[in-house]
Amino acid sequence: SIALNEALARRKVEARLFSAMPMPTFCETFNQPRARRAFEEGKVTIFAGGTGNPFFTNDTAGALRAAEMGCDALFKGTLVDGIYSADPKRDRKAVRFDRLTHAEVLAKGLQVMDAAAVALARDNGIPVIVFSILEPGALVSVVEGSGRATIVADA
Repeated sequence: SIALNEALARRKVEARLFSAMPMPTFCETFNQPRARRAFEEGKVTIFAGGTGNPFFTNDTAGALRAAEMGCDALFKGTLVDGIYSADPKRDRKAVRFDRLTHAEVLAKGLQVMDAAAVALARDNGIPVIVFSILEPGALVSVVEGSGRATIVADA
């Protein structure tokens, strides 16, 4: 998150970095009203440090922050270009899904995110877009709607 913040600054993109854990030398400690204000001002708002609590994954932290901020979507960059029926690195017959509902992800036990994160996104009406972070330019193309990804949404 620090590297992302620095890369954005080099490109003259306004960003604010918040951490669940106090790290005043590097960033602000997460405060929902300040983070929301930065977000509403159009600044790229970066969250680090998970939730700051044990037993919660980074996926759950992402879903929690997306819900707190009223985000339109949660983008999950991972090692594969979407959600598959099985691990595509282990099972050559794994099928990639273009679109799923949150309920389908949970019912099928698909392992792209932990169940708590998927349920939190579902309960707050937040679509999850899963894409490969390893592909150069993937985030930009997915945000623009032309990238390869799986969309998890109920509508």
